[in-house]
Amino acid sequence: MNSCPNRPAGKVGVSLNDLRFVIVSGLSGAGKSEAIHALEDLGYFCVDNLPPSLLSRFAELFAQAAGGPTKAAAVFDIRGGEFFEYVHEALAELERQGFTYTILYLEAADDVLIRRYKETRRLHPLAGEGGVVAGIQAERVVLDGLRSRAHAIIDTSGMTPRQLREKIARIYGGQADTQRLLVNIVSFGFKHGLPLDADLVFDVRFLPNPNYIEALSPHDGTDPAVAEYVMRWPVTRQFLRRIEGFLVWLLPNYVAEGKTQLQISIGCTGGRHRSVVIAAALADALKGGEWRVVLHHRDLGEGGPSA
Repeated sequence: MNSCPNRPAGKVGVSLNDLRFVIVSGLSGAGKSEAIHALEDLGYFCVDNLPPSLLSRFAELFAQAAGGPTKAAAVFDIRGGEFFEYVHEALAELERQGFTYTILYLEAADDVLIRRYKETRRLHPLAGEGGVVAGIQAERVVLDGLRSRAHAIIDTSGMTPRQLREKIARIYGGQADTQRLLVNIVSFGFKHGLPLDADLVFDVRFLPNPNYIEALSPHDGTDPAVAEYVMRWPVTRQFLRRIEGFLVWLLPNYVAEGKTQLQISIGCTGGRHRSVVIAAALADALKGGEWRVVLHHRDLGEGGPSA
C-alpha cells in the first residue's frame, strides 16, 4: 500500500495499514443514525452527512495524526443533495491515495420505512409532491450504484436498535476478528417474505414437514424432538452434506474477493420447523472454520419493533 501523497513533509503519522474507514450509507429511515452511534461506541470517530468532496481530506487528517484515532466513519446519503453526485469520484480519489475502506449500506422494506416516517413525522428528503412512497422509490434509484459496491448490507426491517448495534459490533468490533468473514445464517418462512439482505437462499420445503405431526406441530425447530424428526430422513442428511461441501468450497472465494459478511437464508413454509433445524445444523457444521458464524431465527418472534 502506498503512502498518502498529500501528507505534509516531515509530518509523523500512522501507517495506512493501521487506518480503518467505514463509509455508511443507505435509505433514509433505515437506521444510519443508530449505526453511527454503534460505531462511536466501538471507538470510531464519526462524521454525519460529510460532503463527498471532503472525504480524502478527512482521511488525510487521520493519516497525519500521530497518536490520534485510527478508526473513522462517515455518512454519505441523499441529504447531501447535489454533493452526493460526487460520491463515486470521492471514493476513487481515496483509493488513488492508497486508503482502503469498507461500505456499510442500510436498507429496509418500503412499508417499514413508511411506518417509521409516520411515527417520527419527519419529511423524506425526496418526498416532494409525491409523498413518502415516491421519495423512497426515488432514493432507491439514486443509491443503487453505491449499494452495489457495499461490503456489508443490513436489512433493518425486523431489527430493534439493540439488534442493529449488536450486528454492527460483530462486523466492526475488533480488528483481528473482523478480518474474518462474518457468516449470518438466518432461518425464515416464505409466507412472511424473503429476507431482503440474503446473499444465498436455500429452500427446504421439500423436506418432511413436522407441522403435520400432531405431537410436534406446536413446537418449533429448537425442540429436540422436532430436530430429531427432521434429521432422521436420509434426504435431510444428504442435503446437509451437499450444502456443507458447497459452502466450504465457496466461502474462501468470497474471502478472496474481499467480502466482509455473507447472509445464508434457509427457508421453509412458516419459518418455525424445518428451516430452524437446518439453519442450526448448518451453523454447527461451519463453526470452528476460518470465518465467524452467527445464527438467527427470523420468524420465531425474535424480530421485535423496527430499528
